[in-house]
Amino acid sequence: MKAGFRFVTFERFARYLGVEKDGFVALLETGGGKVQLFGQVGYHVGEGIAMLVERAEGKAFVWKGESVAATPELLAGYARFKSELRRLLQAPKGGRTRF
Repeated sequence: MKAGFRFVTFERFARYLGVEKDGFVALLETGGGKVQLFGQVGYHVGEGIAMLVERAEGKAFVWKGESVAATPELLAGYARFKSELRRLLQAPKGGRTRF
């Protein structure tokens, strides 16, 4: 797959195509000849997708009872992942997604 992304599957989200890079994950919905982001980008924790949340003690990626502190490095990777994914999902001339 382009740009270092790899396909992953999540049993709970079997109807969506998952993509991962550097621990960050997105679920993609396909239909009508388009591929688009479903929900939010998250961080792969255990067998799930942790979402970025703001807590009194700071930002963290949280999934069920698990939590990973959102360090400056993780936040930079998160922003980079979202930017790269957005760029890849933009339909190029000819209407085909770059995956």
